Amino acid sequence: MNWDSFIIFAIVSLLLWAVGSWAAWRGRSRLACWTTIAGLAVFMAFIIGLWISLERPPLRTMGETRLWYSLFLPMAGLLVYSRWRYRWILALSTILATVFIVINMLRPEIHNKTLMPALQSPWFAPHVIVYMMAYALLGAAFVMAVFLLWRGRRRRRGATVNAATIGDGLSGNQPAAGSAPARGAADQANIDRQGMAICDNLVYIGWAFLTIGMLFGALWAKEAWGTYWAWDPKETWAAATWFAYLVYIHHRLRHGASRRFALWVLVANFLLLQMCWWGINYLPSAQGRSVHTYTMQ
Repeated sequence: MNWDSFIIFAIVSLLLWAVGSWAAWRGRSRLACWTTIAGLAVFMAFIIGLWISLERPPLRTMGETRLWYSLFLPMAGLLVYSRWRYRWILALSTILATVFIVINMLRPEIHNKTLMPALQSPWFAPHVIVYMMAYALLGAAFVMAVFLLWRGRRRRRGATVNAATIGDGLSGNQPAAGSAPARGAADQANIDRQGMAICDNLVYIGWAFLTIGMLFGALWAKEAWGTYWAWDPKETWAAATWFAYLVYIHHRLRHGASRRFALWVLVANFLLLQMCWWGINYLPSAQGRSVHTYTMQ
């Protein structure tokens, strides 16, 4: 298996994920789940084939980590859909995965490099794979947060229009508690609670994977460099990201009613996550010093 085959596997996977997204939107949950699983199987087959071809885990370069991210995003979307039946989540996770797949087509950054001695460790694959799973789950939480903020803005705008309409009406009476508008508002409030529950659960699981990934990395660092933690730029941003999501968790547990602020915290945390993942490659402090940059030779 070589990189020239990627476009075939990617197109087949994307088509299957697109069918799954359409089926979810149409309420055909069985078809949605099976086609998404089939797409994941096809994409995973390419990763396994590349692993065998390179004779090392495809986790060395930025392009290779994007492969895992593109795999785990639809997987996270499938988990959310299977549990909560949010019909649009598969479409959004597929769109986000498509972005990273297209980037890999334009800038693959897949090279048959021999791993440096420090990467020839049993901790290498578990550490990076666990981190990629965490990034995908927290990416799904970001997608949920953006959607809920957008829907909340529409609701506020709709409420303003309705209030103006009622004020201009002849009777000026508010809708009764059992009326259709009141029932719609109650249903919308329930959806909001469900959406926040999804964000919370994705962050809980994603943060747990972040924690496990950091522990794996500390054990790996001890084996390779003799110290568990060295405040390398990557380690510093990883710690900042870990604490940022911990802030979200504590805020939700103590101030659960402040949903809009919590959603903006998720958006800010996702930006930190991107800095931790690939942004450090462009930091002057990491050039030639960090052992975690994907551009290292």
